[in-house]
Amino acid sequence: MDSKKQIDKVRKQDKKKILFVCLGNICRSPAAEGVMEKMLKEENLDKNFELDSAGLYAGHAGELPDRRMRIHASRRGYDLTHRSRPVKISDFDEFDLIVAMDNSNFDRLRAFAPSPEAEQKVVRMIDFVKGFPGYDYVPDPYYEGAEGFELVLDLLEEGCRNMIEDLR
Repeated sequence: MDSKKQIDKVRKQDKKKILFVCLGNICRSPAAEGVMEKMLKEENLDKNFELDSAGLYAGHAGELPDRRMRIHASRRGYDLTHRSRPVKISDFDEFDLIVAMDNSNFDRLRAFAPSPEAEQKVVRMIDFVKGFPGYDYVPDPYYEGAEGFELVLDLLEEGCRNMIEDLR
């Protein structure tokens, strides 16, 4: 099943549960959660969704998102208060979509999935991003300057907007 088929399946559900995943759960995935949450509230759709984020690396468990990401997100009106947590096997039962930020995350999540059905829940965030043809993943801004965090937010805003449209 490709991501379009999974989206079609999730669209039919009353409550849609989405988990965003990156490596450490301190930059991209909590930003995606914050961006999506704000967009859903603005469209009065937040009651129809349950959002969370997690990381494949547990070394930041319990931490707030990276300070730089919180600053850049705040300038755009996003409040990132999520506490980092690692991906759990139970996430594959609890969530309808598991959205990977890059290809490494995508491959690791699919390998971690407990069943072929659970594996189909894993999709790439970049598949929802149409206006940035030079990107085939959402890059990790951790070792980048301010422009890296801004780029990630640009990609996530477009991706989340398109994901909402696809799930209507």
